[in-house]
Formats: sequence, C-alpha cells, structure tokens
Amino acid sequence: MLKVNEYFDGKAKSIAFQTTTLPATVGVISPGEYEFGTSKKETMTVISGALTVLLPGMQEWMTFGSGEFFEVAGQASFKAKTDIDTAYLCTYE
Repeated sequence: MLKVNEYFDGKAKSIAFQTTTLPATVGVISPGEYEFGTSKKETMTVISGALTVLLPGMQEWMTFGSGEFFEVAGQASFKAKTDIDTAYLCTYE
C-alpha cells in the first residue's frame, strides 16, 4: 500500500512503500532550506538534482548529486537545502 506524505507546506512530498527488504520513500524536495528528523536509520540517495546537507555532529555542509547517498542515524535531525527540485530515494532500517 502506498502512503503519500507532505511536509513544509507541500514543498517536500514523498510516497512510502515497502521494498523487498526495507521500508522506503521516494520523493521530491523543492528549493529551500529544511530540517528533517529521523526515527530510524536513513540512507538517502539523490536520484536527480542536488541536496546540500548538514549532518549531525558535522560543521560543514556537504553536497550530494545524482547517484550519491548519505546516512543519518535514528533519533537524529539534519538540515537540507537545495536550489532546484531534487528527487530522492530513502530507505529505513
């Protein structure tokens, strides 16, 4: 069953689904700066566009482009910003 999630007044939207091994979401983040919280470990892969993130415990922002990924521990938060619509795939452990 698919579940649609919407955040930040519709500027970030995702569709949740179950892969063969892990729960996942695929979505799009519109231009802007956001802060996301995690409940489980997340692996986020950029599909299209670019996402610049400030990960927990880090001092410098890092940019991830198409095909690149980053991980965030559960029970954490991270900041993300983008100048263009950016699509992603996120899996949860």
